[in-house]
Amino acid sequence: MNETATGTGPRAAARTGVPLPPVAVHTPPVPQQGPPRLGKVLARAAAITAALTVAGSVLGLVRDQSIAHLFGAGSDSDAFLISWTVPEMASTLLIEDAMALVLVPAFSHALARRAAGEHPDPVRSLVSATLPRLLVLLGCTTGLLVLGAPVIVELLAPGLAEPQVAVQCTRLTALTVLSFGVTGYLSAALRAHRSYLPPATIYVAYNVGIIVTMLVLHSLWGVRAAAAGVAAGSVLMVLAQLPAFVRHLAVRPSGGETVLTGQTLLNGKAPLTGVVPAARPALLGLGVLAPVLIFTVCRQSQVLVERFLAASLPAGSISHLNYAQKVAQVPMMLSLMICTVTFPVVAKAVADGEGDQARRRVERDLALAGVVVLAGTAVVVAYAPQIIEVLFQRGAFSAADTATTASIMRVYALGLLGQCLVGALGRPFFSTVRPTWFPAAAMAAGLLVNGVAGALAVGPWGVYGITASNALGITVTAVLLLRGLGSRVVSIHVRGVALTLARLSAAAVAACAVGLFAAPLIPGAVASLAAGCLLVPGVFAAAALALRAPEIVGLLDLTKRRFRHVR
Repeated sequence: MNETATGTGPRAAARTGVPLPPVAVHTPPVPQQGPPRLGKVLARAAAITAALTVAGSVLGLVRDQSIAHLFGAGSDSDAFLISWTVPEMASTLLIEDAMALVLVPAFSHALARRAAGEHPDPVRSLVSATLPRLLVLLGCTTGLLVLGAPVIVELLAPGLAEPQVAVQCTRLTALTVLSFGVTGYLSAALRAHRSYLPPATIYVAYNVGIIVTMLVLHSLWGVRAAAAGVAAGSVLMVLAQLPAFVRHLAVRPSGGETVLTGQTLLNGKAPLTGVVPAARPALLGLGVLAPVLIFTVCRQSQVLVERFLAASLPAGSISHLNYAQKVAQVPMMLSLMICTVTFPVVAKAVADGEGDQARRRVERDLALAGVVVLAGTAVVVAYAPQIIEVLFQRGAFSAADTATTASIMRVYALGLLGQCLVGALGRPFFSTVRPTWFPAAAMAAGLLVNGVAGALAVGPWGVYGITASNALGITVTAVLLLRGLGSRVVSIHVRGVALTLARLSAAAVAACAVGLFAAPLIPGAVASLAAGCLLVPGVFAAAALALRAPEIVGLLDLTKRRFRHVR
């Protein structure tokens, strides 16, 4: 599924030269020799994030199962999925990428200045300078989207079978722009404060809202109930984080300043006298925001290209693409949770000029993310029919829908490593004081490849041509980012990273081949899939060990040490 983030680098701490205590800098100590390991705090945060990511993904699958069961894969579901493009784009911009890429370093910067004793409190000054303006901007944008829903539908899917239903759904889903923006702001602030639990719960709350609303209202509103559920779930995302955000902002700083309440901040009445003059242009300037926004918009526009090209295909094509994408993206989302947790650490290391620490952290993150996404890709390709049958084949979702969706998912999975690398590599690029335009250019190049190849392939190969073009475009972007990172931001050993990923890819191919051979041997989709979820990762680990993939070897050594310690 989907399934899932800078503009200003922290400068003040590096300039003062004042050593920051562990609590203030929000990073665990990292040894100088050998690759940096996740510290206890980051390990705990990663475990919490992983558990809640899995829970959110499971609920997301239940959500998609409910949509498939109630509405199948036809004109109604296509209309809803066109309207869902708005919250998908908004979540990428406002929660997962752009907002986090800008605000996590900004809050890390402010926290470092607070730790250095700067007054008035830089964190509160940052919030009072940005949150009220953001609310006004988001509110106006939401209103424009609601009014312009007919134009949006015509642009996204010309020739759609049910345009009026899509317009009605779009007006409901457009409401998420405001709530997603607030959600992303709160998530970035909390992660910078090392508060990982509330941000990790947001997709659990979101999917619960969609499922409950859809089940209650579908008999009255039809597919519009799903759109209403998207709006309701987005409000729950804000409510899941707001208490923790207010709690962090209510802590009295050492200077004895007046405590700002959450209500004061949300009303935009926080005093502005404490705003550091240089903070506003650094955070809100077009030169900082534009590279991040263009990178994020180009990345999400892959979905727009898919749906635009699929709108002229037979009814249900957009739905098949959507279900395949949502399931296939689960390994990618799980792999990126590591980078999400460690992003503040990388931003802090870059800001403090600790290039070697940042390099080792990024290299380790890329390798660990590669392990997760490639093992998952092997399972997805080998057991695609069983996965789709178990998840969706009931109600209005037929066996023919299962076969088509599974075939599409296998093609889509070819680009999962590229998707993972783009998500992981974008963060270091945006952890500097002034973000570079290189990621946006690389993403635009990949989008161009996707669009041109898709336009050429959709005629002869239909949805398969669209999906293959998507995989090709994102892989081009990933290669460009990997080659560009070492020479521009963090001096990673590109050849070493590429060699590690090549070994892991070879292990994934071996595991996938074994899975493809074994899958038909066990009768029943559930039993076959259960066996495959054990068999394929096991073969992947064994093959990676045989190829001496360093991360697998390191994990095995860690397991042995832990076992000896327990004994």
